[in-house]
Amino acid sequence: MTKQIFKHMQILITVALLVAFAAMLGILYSYFGVVQEGQVKAEARLAAQGVEAEGVTYLERLDLDTTRVTLVAANGQVIYDSEADASSLENHISRPEVKEALEDGEGMSTRFSGTLLKAFVYCAERLPDGTVLRIAEPRDTAINIAAGMIPFVLMLLIILMVCMWFAARHVARRITQPLNQLDLDHPMENDEYEEISPLLKRIYVQQKQIADEKGRLVRIERDFTAVTQHMAEGLILLDEEGRVLNMNNKAGKLLNAGDVYIGTDILALERREKFREILAGALNDGEHGETVLPYDRLSYQVDVTPVLDGKKVIGTVVLLFDVTERETAEQMRREFTANVSHELKTPLHTISGCAEMLESGGVKPEDQKKFVHLIYTQVQRMITLVQDILYISHLDEGAVDMSCSRIDMCLIADKVIESLSPEAAKKHVSISLDSDGEVIYYGVPRLTESIIFNLIDNAIKYNKEGGKVHVSIRAGSDTITLQVADNGIGIPQDDQDRIFERFYRVDKSRSREIGGTGLGLAIVKHAAMLQNAQIRLESRLGQGSTFTVIFQEKSPE
Repeated sequence: MTKQIFKHMQILITVALLVAFAAMLGILYSYFGVVQEGQVKAEARLAAQGVEAEGVTYLERLDLDTTRVTLVAANGQVIYDSEADASSLENHISRPEVKEALEDGEGMSTRFSGTLLKAFVYCAERLPDGTVLRIAEPRDTAINIAAGMIPFVLMLLIILMVCMWFAARHVARRITQPLNQLDLDHPMENDEYEEISPLLKRIYVQQKQIADEKGRLVRIERDFTAVTQHMAEGLILLDEEGRVLNMNNKAGKLLNAGDVYIGTDILALERREKFREILAGALNDGEHGETVLPYDRLSYQVDVTPVLDGKKVIGTVVLLFDVTERETAEQMRREFTANVSHELKTPLHTISGCAEMLESGGVKPEDQKKFVHLIYTQVQRMITLVQDILYISHLDEGAVDMSCSRIDMCLIADKVIESLSPEAAKKHVSISLDSDGEVIYYGVPRLTESIIFNLIDNAIKYNKEGGKVHVSIRAGSDTITLQVADNGIGIPQDDQDRIFERFYRVDKSRSREIGGTGLGLAIVKHAAMLQNAQIRLESRLGQGSTFTVIFQEKSPE
């Protein structure tokens, strides 16, 4: 502002000086003109007296520098001229000063001479003999006057400019100092200049509006942060260039964004090809996109939705949903379907082949019983498989129709061991039960029996010839521990995390030989989960396996 005031004052003073100089030049020009006319009149009178006394001879003897003398007859014919040949000059009867002198005895005029190409002051005196003596002096032009004044004007201008600089600086400071000291935080408390009161009032109103809007935005941001920062899903807001505007805690952890992420290009945090493709579709074409990406060993669905203003993309919202359970369930469904198809297809092919050979008469009478037994065995295998599938599906639904009751786990174990004794005898596997006598548990009888049956059944099937199975049931202060141990083939370390999956087999060929469905341990897992029991496994390849199920005691409702 100080520079602007100084600049305008400089322009104003400069214009004032120029106007003053032009006015002074006009006054001096008029003044010098009057003075010069008086001088020319005096010269004309003196010359007239000399001509009266001596005639033209007087004029010829004059030593003239810039003065022009002309003697004109009463008829206007030039008799004598100091600057040109009289005979070559035109008649001067029409000259204003000559005409006036002939009429009044004296004449004055100022005009431009076409002969000498200069401006002259003319004075004419009528002589007693009727002739007219004219004196002409060249008149100084305004330019000549101005040229003579330039040194003085320049000196004056420099002095005035220096004074003006100090004065303008002082005035500018005096004007701007109160403005610089205005308290804009409290605009209505300033009273330096009345002229800026409307501006201060406008500032006050705008500050109030800004404060109200800021408060509203702070509340919105606080509510938005409170909601988004506690979301289980990841949320990222991007601008139209793909830079991060905001990100909640979940997204920050998944992308390892750290503390400083505002303004960061999202591709610096997530650069996988699938994400780049759907992000480009959102930013460039305004299209919604989604894909599934792994984060921290979990599967997340990444939804990218453009924010549109008309047809222009002004931002993007990125949401990350944990779909691990869904993906796992879908994978299990596909594997389950494939495994069921495979498990049913094998016995069906066997049954179909045996039936076809029996029907065609290609089997000897003494071998027919063998083929019929094979068909029966495969049918029983299919029935067992279908029953296990239906049972585990029932467990998936929560087994809501199964009620709890008081059960003696030792009694159930005795019944299971008795039912499996024939199978154990075939492999010469001995089974022993160690318990504290009667162990009462309040649970679902069928689920508990399924756990005990499948664990002992597996211990027999995957045992070695002449092996041992030891069943232990112990009651603690608030838990009941069921343990089934064998000294059979054992489970490799790499397979121990997957043996509870449906249809998963460590040795597929051996499993089919012993007739397993691959659902036994899956049933154990689900039955234990429905009763809030925990399962632990310890196994060494070639040394045997120990399954431990810990039941939490609970009172009847």
